Amino acid sequence: MLPLGVKIRLLRPEASVPRYATADAAACDLTAAVPAPLAVPAHGSLSVPCGIAVSMEESGYFALICARSGLAFRHGISLVNGVGVIDADYRGEIAVGLRNDSDEDYLVQPGERIAQMLFLPVRAASFTVVDTLDETARGEGGFGSSGRL
Repeated sequence: MLPLGVKIRLLRPEASVPRYATADAAACDLTAAVPAPLAVPAHGSLSVPCGIAVSMEESGYFALICARSGLAFRHGISLVNGVGVIDADYRGEIAVGLRNDSDEDYLVQPGERIAQMLFLPVRAASFTVVDTLDETARGEGGFGSSGRL
């Protein structure tokens, strides 16, 4: 499979081109484009600029911004919105909202890897209003209805 072409603008002097940590990594790393450390306050949040804007060279794709597991497990740092979506037509600076669930402030260092960006295909939905939906074994069972194990 050929890689997706992505044009990138570096918007800040501290910005860097996203990199894949290994040859088989699914997502590339986004870094903090800040000139000095920024504190994510304990039990608080902060928007951290990445200093880049992107344009996907093929239609039908979007970028998904995901947390880095090491930051989450070791320091309680996650994304404010769980995951972020970068639409194909967005041309502004990518920033990452970080949430600190620990009891201590967390210092984001200049150039630190703060999130991952994954490029995926997207299909728009076509909605049809109906009076009934097809039956399934699960039916209307919601939260936890399929069991724990």
